[in-house]
Amino acid sequence: MFFTSLSFCQGNLTKNKSDFWENVRFGGGFGLSTGDGFFSATLAPNAIYQFNSKYGLGVGLNGTYNRQKNVYKSTIFGGSVIGIYNPINEIQLSTEFEALNVNRKFEGNFSNNLDDNYWYPALFIGAGYRTNNITFGIRYDVLYDKDKSIYADAWMPFVRVLF
Repeated sequence: MFFTSLSFCQGNLTKNKSDFWENVRFGGGFGLSTGDGFFSATLAPNAIYQFNSKYGLGVGLNGTYNRQKNVYKSTIFGGSVIGIYNPINEIQLSTEFEALNVNRKFEGNFSNNLDDNYWYPALFIGAGYRTNNITFGIRYDVLYDKDKSIYADAWMPFVRVLF
């Protein structure tokens, strides 16, 4: 009887563990840009736990390296927490809090005490059109600061792919 109870408990633990991972969706983004002495590379993986067909919550990482030859180079690392809501299958609403450590080092004539290392927070509110695993949309950073943000504008399009 003890052996049967122990086997039953172990079976339930295995089932719950696999149920969790069946609801986790992985995705992210990457970027590569180059031209006229400029180089930029970004890697941003994320994982979202899908509670049901409407709600999901997850985390992401972000790493970016930029360099403008003889001007500056920067490294940007951080993470984010993202929540998604699908009121209907084709519409996805999202909120995302992102905190990034920005480290900029200027070179040559541009190095007059402009080097900087700081944390930059962003809070995005977004909406998009969803088809299967892909969402196309736009998001807005409500904490946008044009002097500190790594983004050119508070409004930015996005493509989210989750598997």
